[in-house]
Amino acid sequence: MVRETVTVTSAIAPLWLRRVFWANLVAQVAIVITGGIVRVTGSGLGCPTWPECVDGSITPTSAQTEAWHKYVEFGNRTLTGVLMILAIAAVIGAFVWRRRSGISRPWVLTLAAVPLLGTIAQAILGGITVLVDLHPMAVAGHLLLSMAVIAACVALVQFAAEPVDPPGTPVTRTTTRVLGNALIAVTSVIVIMGTVVTGSGPHAGDAATVRLDLDPRLVSWLHADVVLLFIGLLIGMLALLYVDDVPRAARTRALWVVAFAILQATIGYVQYFTSLPWVLVTLHLLGACLVWVGVWRLRLSLTERTIASRQG
Repeated sequence: MVRETVTVTSAIAPLWLRRVFWANLVAQVAIVITGGIVRVTGSGLGCPTWPECVDGSITPTSAQTEAWHKYVEFGNRTLTGVLMILAIAAVIGAFVWRRRSGISRPWVLTLAAVPLLGTIAQAILGGITVLVDLHPMAVAGHLLLSMAVIAACVALVQFAAEPVDPPGTPVTRTTTRVLGNALIAVTSVIVIMGTVVTGSGPHAGDAATVRLDLDPRLVSWLHADVVLLFIGLLIGMLALLYVDDVPRAARTRALWVVAFAILQATIGYVQYFTSLPWVLVTLHLLGACLVWVGVWRLRLSLTERTIASRQG
């Protein structure tokens, strides 16, 4: 019994490393929010060159004509540096733990590299976005890449707190897990359609930024229709979780998704009927990140990854 306890404990990442992984997740969400602020305030070209802010200077200068927009954009770029530091810490920390413990956790080691690779890719894509004058498709790619990295960070946090890597053992019926997959898929569609809504509307950038040639009202209502599908799937998920004998964590995480979805829907309708104030648009972006994190955490809770599941 003692030997098994030691094995389980040592197979879980140490607290300091899990905190580093959590910091990466929080920072990746934060960069989405600051990037959104850049966009909704029309500050995307506050630093008109890349990698410099302005020709001859990495930082904003008093000679720039971009007023306060240069500080908004430069702040977002600075946060990218923080992300890089945290991402490097995650990779180094994962390898230090592997060396000290002698335990092989391929999933943790692989996922620990995603924030670093994603941040590098984001920096490159950010430069391309500036060079194409904030074209909505480039900006959308920026957000979608962030969402992919956030999903990887959620999995990293989850697996690091467990003693074994996937696949593990299901703790729910197949239908429930299929609904979990469907929630992730539909949330992905909602996020993609959200970028289309933004790219068609007033917050696609500054006055000179190209907009998508689509009716903002039409794409907004199509976006809302997919949200209704999401709500239906979520209700079905809740029903199955409360009918079956499932771990408490799964039900708790499902309720968090419900809370985030209600908040997100409320903000979405209020911003639509109040002419899209930039503060609400930013909060809506935060809500999207919370729902995205929530559905991934919910899906991961539907499978048990323990020493017993691996032995079974």
